[in-house]
Formats: sequence, structure tokens, C-alpha cells
Amino acid sequence: MSLMDAIQIGRQGLAVQRARMQVVASNIANISTTVTPEGGPYRRRQVVVEAQPLDSFESYFSNASRDPELAGVRASAITLDPSAFPMRYEPGHPQADERGYVAYPNVNAAIETVDMVNISRSYEANLSTIRTAREMIEQSIELLRV
Repeated sequence: MSLMDAIQIGRQGLAVQRARMQVVASNIANISTTVTPEGGPYRRRQVVVEAQPLDSFESYFSNASRDPELAGVRASAITLDPSAFPMRYEPGHPQADERGYVAYPNVNAAIETVDMVNISRSYEANLSTIRTAREMIEQSIELLRV
């Protein structure tokens, strides 16, 4: 594994965390959306993250094959949370059913907040990986100058 591979894996991790943060932001923004263009309340979204084989930096310039030990990461899909919509009794609401209940999004502010903290820490960890690999490359270059 080269230091460039570490940078590539860190970059992929940053992209995944960015996608996760965008989805959490959308979930929070729609926490009270009772009607969508598809009909019904907003349904919570989740990012599916999967490992992906990593082409080593050297393989771009040679016929070297993928290193089976290395795995990057990618956001492969955004799925809808299948959990039930919470029902609230609000007979005056425009979306109320015949019994006076309104279906609200299946978004929980506490869960989204915890996810945001987790995403932020993961983003920082990936950024730290990239910084450390860059510093190691710079130190290697300095050794060559001596």
C-alpha cells in the first residue's frame, strides 16, 4: 500500500461522509413535511455505504492488478426508511384523515443529531488520514533533498 492509496481511501471516505451529511440535512429540513410530490409525508432517507476495491496508484501507470488487501468506500445508494409514519391527532390539519389523524415523517430529530455528530467525527478522521499521509510524503521528499 502506498501513501497515495491512503490518500485515495481518505478522499473516498470524505465523499461518503459528505453524502451522508447531505441526507441528514434533507431529513432534518423535512421533519415536518406532511405532503410530498409523491403523496404522503416525507420518508426518512439513509445512505447505503459499501466497500469497493481500490486500484493502487501504481496500477494507473502499469499493468499491475488491484491489491486485494485494499478497499475503499463509496455511497452506493440512498434508500427510504420503511418504518411507519407517526400519527398525530390534529383534526384541523389540511392533511388530516377522516378520524382527524395526520401522518408525519418518520424522521427523529435525536437520531439525526446523533448521526450528524458521528458523520462529523468520521469526516475529521478521514481528513486526518489524508493530512498524515501528505506529511509522510513531504518528510520523504525532505529526506531525499539531504
